[in-house]
Amino acid sequence: MTSEAREIMEKLKDKKAKYEVVASSDSSVNLEDIDNRIITEVLGPESSQQYIPSGSQAQAKVLRLKDQMAQIQAGAALREAEVQRKYELQLQLKAEAAAREVEQSRKYDALQLQLQNMMKMFQ
Repeated sequence: MTSEAREIMEKLKDKKAKYEVVASSDSSVNLEDIDNRIITEVLGPESSQQYIPSGSQAQAKVLRLKDQMAQIQAGAALREAEVQRKYELQLQLKAEAAAREVEQSRKYDALQLQLQNMMKMFQ
């Protein structure tokens, strides 16, 4: 960091400390506006525009972030729906497997009974 940059940082810190003291005793001071005021005072109004987004820039950024959030939420909802669909399919497959197992067991028992009957006939 250059000495000029350090000097600016120190000025910013000093101004911030002064504004925070004023803000703690004066409730009319808007805390959200302090950083903007400090940058404007230290760097001047023309330079501060680089650091302070205009209202329309801020609104555009908020809209972009809201759009990103909506996309993320939509993606999450799709993934959740896919997981739910797979879970339901898995339950269906388990139910079908259990039904097949019951049917196989019933057939096995019937064949076992037939075999026992046949064995009795040959005795």
